[in-house]
Amino acid sequence: MDFWTRLLAHTPLASGNSSKDAARDPIKRRHRFEKEYSQLLSIWRNTTNLSHDIDAAENLEIRLQELTNLLVEESRRPLPHPCISFCAIKQIYVPIAKIATSSYNEWIVKEAVLFFATLIESEEEAFVENDAFSASLTNLLIRITGANSRRLATDTEIRVVELAFNITTKIRLDPTILSAWFKTHRHDGAAQDGDFQDERDKFAGKTQKQDFPLFYLLMDYIHHEGKVGDFARTGLLYIIESASSSVELEQWIVESDLSTLMATGLGALYSQLSRKLVIDHPPQNLPPVLAFSDYQHPTSTFEIVSSCSPDFQLHLDTFLSHLLFWQDVLNHCRSVEVKSTLLEHFQVIFLQQLLYPSLLQSSDVDGGSSVAVLTYLRRILEALDHPDMINLILHYLLALPDPANRPSTSAEPAVSAARKRKSLDLATMMKAQTAVADYTPLLFNLVDLMHSCLKSQNHQTVSVTLQLLAAILKRHHRYAVVTLLRTEEIFGNSAQRTRGAHDQEVEFLTTLAGSVGGQDNFDEVYDSILKDTMSRLESHPCSLKLVAPKLSTTNQKLPGIPDSLPGAPRDVPHHTLSPEDRLWNTLLDILASFFLNPVETNLALTETIIDLAICGYISIEGWLLRHPSKYAFEDDEETAQSPEPGPDSPQSAELEKLKAMTRCRRRPIWQTSSLPRIMTVLETLANQVTSYRGSIPRFEDLVQQRREAFQTADTIVLNRPVRAGSKTATPMPELANQEDPRSASPARPSGFEGFAQRLLSELGSGTPSRSGSPRGRKDMHRSSSNASVTSATMSTKPLPVPPKEFPLNYETPSRSGVAARSFSPASQQEGAPSSMGGRGSPVASQMAAFAAVDQSILARKVGLPKEQDVAPIPLNFKKVTTHSTAATDVTEDAVEAPSTPQSKSQATADAQGEGEEADATPTVGGGGGRETVHMPPAPEDPNEDGQEEEAGSGTPGAKARAEQPEEEQASVSHIITNVIIFQAFLLELASLVQVRAGTFNEVRFI
Repeated sequence: MDFWTRLLAHTPLASGNSSKDAARDPIKRRHRFEKEYSQLLSIWRNTTNLSHDIDAAENLEIRLQELTNLLVEESRRPLPHPCISFCAIKQIYVPIAKIATSSYNEWIVKEAVLFFATLIESEEEAFVENDAFSASLTNLLIRITGANSRRLATDTEIRVVELAFNITTKIRLDPTILSAWFKTHRHDGAAQDGDFQDERDKFAGKTQKQDFPLFYLLMDYIHHEGKVGDFARTGLLYIIESASSSVELEQWIVESDLSTLMATGLGALYSQLSRKLVIDHPPQNLPPVLAFSDYQHPTSTFEIVSSCSPDFQLHLDTFLSHLLFWQDVLNHCRSVEVKSTLLEHFQVIFLQQLLYPSLLQSSDVDGGSSVAVLTYLRRILEALDHPDMINLILHYLLALPDPANRPSTSAEPAVSAARKRKSLDLATMMKAQTAVADYTPLLFNLVDLMHSCLKSQNHQTVSVTLQLLAAILKRHHRYAVVTLLRTEEIFGNSAQRTRGAHDQEVEFLTTLAGSVGGQDNFDEVYDSILKDTMSRLESHPCSLKLVAPKLSTTNQKLPGIPDSLPGAPRDVPHHTLSPEDRLWNTLLDILASFFLNPVETNLALTETIIDLAICGYISIEGWLLRHPSKYAFEDDEETAQSPEPGPDSPQSAELEKLKAMTRCRRRPIWQTSSLPRIMTVLETLANQVTSYRGSIPRFEDLVQQRREAFQTADTIVLNRPVRAGSKTATPMPELANQEDPRSASPARPSGFEGFAQRLLSELGSGTPSRSGSPRGRKDMHRSSSNASVTSATMSTKPLPVPPKEFPLNYETPSRSGVAARSFSPASQQEGAPSSMGGRGSPVASQMAAFAAVDQSILARKVGLPKEQDVAPIPLNFKKVTTHSTAATDVTEDAVEAPSTPQSKSQATADAQGEGEEADATPTVGGGGGRETVHMPPAPEDPNEDGQEEEAGSGTPGAKARAEQPEEEQASVSHIITNVIIFQAFLLELASLVQVRAGTFNEVRFI
């Protein structure tokens, strides 16, 4: 019927597209726009109170939404655009702004903000340059974000700040737009006329807010997170960047309270950080290098905060993000006067009022304030890259001398006068606070604090101090040369080490690393370490001029460090470290107790030593290697096989050069008196490893198991490419907080057993097999390091040979001396039937027993070996030997070393008889004779070793030992982890010496 009705009435059949035709027609589109605008004004004028009339507010919101949609649709169509022209001619944005400010309705405010944003994005009719448009929009933004306004929702707040950011983007692209948004009001004339001006209004910055309200609107949101903070910070950067093209804006920024607000905001965020801190790791993400040690989670209270706390991490990230905003402001600021004003307030308000007093008041007695402040300072130095901010921080904290004369700037006189007035106001504020000014870095600075913290009894304090020292040496080495270290400048060509001495010292380090032992392919490991060392050396800031190629012959000098502030060290000269340096000897004192140190301390210590020696301008002879002046050679008996040519002969020069090359190839006599202290300490540590090998049962097997556990953990963490075998701690994916139910295995508070069970149960047969090796017995112990490995996995390997310490009886396992309590429930429940007898086979039972004995060995406490009991590592430098041959000889000698202590342990056990209790130590063996786990001689606690529990309890020697102070001890598991770190450190030192020789031409061949 509808079709016939339209046909009889001569109505077009396509009337359904009339709305689209009206949208395409500019005249109809404008007519519709005017109609919507008229309805909007009618509703607004006929409503007395929009905040209470809900229906009227809803109708206004709909009308505003229709107007915005029409503008958006028109902007997508070709010209002409009559609706946008109507907005510019009639200035409809003025009543719309009044409607939004008087409605107190967030939905109306949101639609009004979208309407203004659409006009700005249209880029027609020059709305951004219009004074009426800027006044209306500014009034709207101030009223809806002011102190007396309602709290806006997050999405509305984002749209408001994004609108302000779009305006700053237009100003950045076209600086002529600035005059519509920034207008200075001359208050000086009013003061001359005698008008009274309230000083409180001056202090509050009301007069300056009237000059540039958009600037202060963005200032209120720079501390926010998310999109709001990003828009506000970026918009403020654009305004500061535009100050270089406007002298009035530059002077206004200098006189404004921008620098004061930014400095006080940064100080407020720093004050929110905890004063007391303990460094901790989440239990479910504990690094394997800490899980296989004596690491214990520190105790955190309401006052002492843990570093892995989510609230602490949030506060620290917020503080660092605002600090990076400071850096971005300085990078974008092209005005020298604005930059100087910002840096001046940063030093006075933040450094002198907050950061330095926190360093001064830090202590280890009150529970970790030194750990907190040193950690914050390290994070600050690692986050910043701007040379002026780094110069301010380190120049003040290290008490560097101030420059005698400051360079004059070529700024405008009005801007310079404004900055001087601002500096005087800041100095007046500082004089009012005399309590803090009593202490200056001239009396106690960062150098004194670091020296005292390195000798602290708190291991975490030592660790964070070493991390801070490594950060300064790695990123800001030119400041450490003149303050932290006692260096001596080298003039001219210094004496270089010869090729023979270089080979001898590299062989010394690699021989010490080889003496630790291991079954890995150390050629591949060393090659990987060489590549890492080369990358670190090339990325060092001091090595840029030495490593970077010269691009042209005319410009051979690279540009210096762009410091705009005076007083910063310019270039690092060629220098060397004094062997008597206080800081260096403190590091060597910590290195001397390497195996008993916490793992985190050792990692930070080795990192610091490498960073100290990696700079290209420091000479390593004298403190890291032997000095060439101390070389002593054996007298060579040269026999003249052929007559020497005359001095005028052409062969004379070649012969002299050949003789010089021969002399450089000679190896100096290895004298202990000529060795630097670090080499002596490293040799002592290697001797301690040899002593541990002779006193700890199955030492080599346990070391190899630990190394393979690190490698296995590295394969689990697929998304973290850092090697677990390196000094960098690789976080563990999950830590199973389970206790081993075996009574033969002591409880470990560090989570070692749970980590090992988690590690090997996930991989199954992932442990490498070396059944074809002559040392095939180690395969069984590596497989039995955890009892949760399945018997199906064990059945794939050939029957291993048991170690000589644990005799195995396959037919009657009960006669092997293994107690029933040593069987692991996991080994009894897991596994499938195999050719060896399934889950109840003698092999599975014996492997569970060996795992229990391994755990008991790893849990035992040992101290440092006695010096008189340590045999030196055989080193023969008189004949030229290759690295692989020397390392192999030492390793083979080290493998045979445990035989002598074990035979002594067997004789001792046989002589003691059968009168002791069976539960003293885990034992295996049959009949009357049994093997006892032998630990280092003269244990501190006689009850820890069942052999001496009854004998000697009332002897005078036991009383004398009881009167002695308790010796520091660590578990065998902890020492084995440090042994692996020590071996990696030796290889890194050798690679560093080798890479420096090739990169910096430090070896003399002629």
